[in-house]
Amino acid sequence: MFNDNGSFLLALLEFFLFFAWIMCLFWIFGDIFRSRDLGGGAKTFWVIFVILIPWLGILVYLIARGKGMHERQLEQMKEVQKAQAEYIKSVAGPSAGANAADQIASAKSLLDSGAINKAEFDKLKAKALAA
Repeated sequence: MFNDNGSFLLALLEFFLFFAWIMCLFWIFGDIFRSRDLGGGAKTFWVIFVILIPWLGILVYLIARGKGMHERQLEQMKEVQKAQAEYIKSVAGPSAGANAADQIASAKSLLDSGAINKAEFDKLKAKALAA
């Protein structure tokens, strides 16, 4: 398969360049489709340009739009973190540090429903007022 060490090294270099091109494609496509300032036509142009003229397309994209790639990635990460925090708050239910009036009202509703007795209600009331 390989005649000498030179052909092996050349094949290794070609494999590395191909792998690097694939990695750059994923990175650049992610940035293209994440970008809100590009319309559909511009996104199509960049995708076709990067695919048809591989290394030149990647270099031109990095020169033309590379400055904002980091900002767009940070913006997306902040949005994801905000959505995750909102989701966690929504499924966590009422916070443990709810005010005393809410805790007493909750205990009163338990007392009225018969789930707890008067002594347990007094303990919950004292605990809420102490906190």
